[in-house]
Amino acid sequence: MKMRRHLLSAASFFSALAISFLLPLLVHPQSQLSEDAGQQILSVDDAPDMKVIAISKNVVIKKHAKDVLAWGGDIIVEGTVDGDVAAIGGSVVQKEGSFIGGDVIVFGGQYRAENQTAGRVDGKNTIMFGVFEDELRGLARDPTQILSPKLTITFLVQRVLAILFWFLVTMAAATIAPGALSRGVAGLRLSGLKIAGFGAGGFVLAFIATVIGVGFLPEYLSAIVALMGFILIMLAYGFGRVVTNVLVGKYITDRFFSARKRSESVTILAGVLLNVALLSLPYVWPLALFAFFAIGTGLVVTSRSSASWKVS
Repeated sequence: MKMRRHLLSAASFFSALAISFLLPLLVHPQSQLSEDAGQQILSVDDAPDMKVIAISKNVVIKKHAKDVLAWGGDIIVEGTVDGDVAAIGGSVVQKEGSFIGGDVIVFGGQYRAENQTAGRVDGKNTIMFGVFEDELRGLARDPTQILSPKLTITFLVQRVLAILFWFLVTMAAATIAPGALSRGVAGLRLSGLKIAGFGAGGFVLAFIATVIGVGFLPEYLSAIVALMGFILIMLAYGFGRVVTNVLVGKYITDRFFSARKRSESVTILAGVLLNVALLSLPYVWPLALFAFFAIGTGLVVTSRSSASWKVS
């Protein structure tokens, strides 16, 4: 049950983030909101029914609010928040004498209470991941930078680790399940567009069904639906990525390597290098990432007809 509560809290957090993108213009009673001269601090007075969503601003709850979400800014609770408090790329600070009735979720920051007897409800969770604070803050101020990552030492190290990870995963898959891998490669060669089309539709429907299930089903069911949806989508992505590594590697080695040098490891390494390079290109990587999800989902959806993929 505790794991389910954690999962539900994280799902609610990401749902609120999606709402902040889809509904950027929210109508609030303006008398309860105020900003400083530099428009960097959003102060909330007495608004017990208000769900506060702020991007690239610090939020100060003076008296009362229902829920609070801030991306790229800190949340300072001086009064009362009846529900959840979530910050991405910022910290949550609970002042002495304040009260938070729901969960506290922090990605890229930390949660600090000014006294040890902070006003919380027993059984509510505090979920905190203190990584990538500067990156998340910068992303909130300039969302377009996610499409064009900067060439830094950290970026290069991440690419090297990605190459190593996917090389090992693909080698393991080729050793453990060579039949499934060869059928996937053959299927993409024979009907790649059909598989990608089915996969794109299936991926979108699965994502929508997961979000709807988390939002409308009872707590115990929504946690199960969220977990199943996440696992299925990620397994499909992993399978699609592995199959694509082999397919691309075979294409490269068949054209640029002699028959004596076409070993399995060289083929897989060539495919991994090209796919990681595609996922590193500015403005190209989102399309490549969606293609991997679509291919993986399509291979899973059409796997029941795998016999038709065999070349006669």
